[in-house]
Amino acid sequence: MAGSYQIPSETTKNLAVQMKRANELGIVEYPLERPGKGECQVQVKCTGICGSDVHLWKDGRIGIFDAKKPIVLGHESMGVVTALGEGVTEFKVGDRVAIEPGIPCSECEQCMGGHYNLCPDVLFKSTPPYDGLLANYITHPARWLYKLPDSISDEEGALLEPLSVAIAALERVNARFGSSLLICGCGPIGLIVLAVAKAIGMGPIIITDVQESRLKWAKEMGATHAHLIEKGLTDVQVAEDIRRILGEAPEYSLECTGVDTSFRVAIMATRNGGTCCMVGVGKNDQLLPVNNFAMREVDIKGLFRYHHTWPKAIRLLDSGALNIKQLVTHKFEFKDALKAFEVASDYSQGSIKVQITN
Repeated sequence: MAGSYQIPSETTKNLAVQMKRANELGIVEYPLERPGKGECQVQVKCTGICGSDVHLWKDGRIGIFDAKKPIVLGHESMGVVTALGEGVTEFKVGDRVAIEPGIPCSECEQCMGGHYNLCPDVLFKSTPPYDGLLANYITHPARWLYKLPDSISDEEGALLEPLSVAIAALERVNARFGSSLLICGCGPIGLIVLAVAKAIGMGPIIITDVQESRLKWAKEMGATHAHLIEKGLTDVQVAEDIRRILGEAPEYSLECTGVDTSFRVAIMATRNGGTCCMVGVGKNDQLLPVNNFAMREVDIKGLFRYHHTWPKAIRLLDSGALNIKQLVTHKFEFKDALKAFEVASDYSQGSIKVQITN
């Protein structure tokens, strides 16, 4: 089924949401480009706001990436093809597509080895210095577009990017059916990790957060235990509570907040010989309990985006094995994009995933 779309003319204004400088966001006119060889022009129909977009807006940087110039935000997007570049035969105008935002070189050792997420020259949309996808129209290599089946809505299509992160996180620790799991953080990534873990038969699963309102989502999505972190407890005490509530030390722990104290808890809660992975992006330098994990042979892993996950993510949604569309709590039209960012950055608004539609 073709999606609704508008073919742009030479007079069409292409608008984009741009971080002009730290803590300053605006809607600006953006160049309307024709697709080059191997590219498609896409009318972006739906884009989710990621925590990294909020960080970039507020701080002018995310992790090790510092925005030294204005940058268009957004990398959780889907849209409809509106024009084809030379040599593109796998798509037609009107096709609904998901957009994988990373464009690797496809020639280096990492790319040739299959780990294109580690390509040193990857161009990742909305990571400085590269503009993102939160515009009316963008161009993108056809190689990194995926046709969406009718069963997947626009909103779900824009959830494929965080779903890819969740799939990559569980693959990174070699998660197995019937294994116990700790998830730290009930943000969108933590909750989607929970959904995927349930779908592949993991359990028991405990998920933690400092906000009771977010833990309610985890309970509704089937977490075995949803644990509110009590203020004033030490890292050791929190880890002990997690083990006690779960009934065992988790075999796998996925830290989805990037907060250093949470990562410490995840390490200390993990069973001897287990695996702990840092999924969230936090401070570059953190204090970790080295002897604790070294002397218990807990494997510590990092995660950087994803590779080869988009087809799997599409199949998961298309099969009906996974339902995450309820995580979209707020939707705004493009003209109200700045308000959307305000809601996404304000926990008191009760948002999980905020999306902008066009």
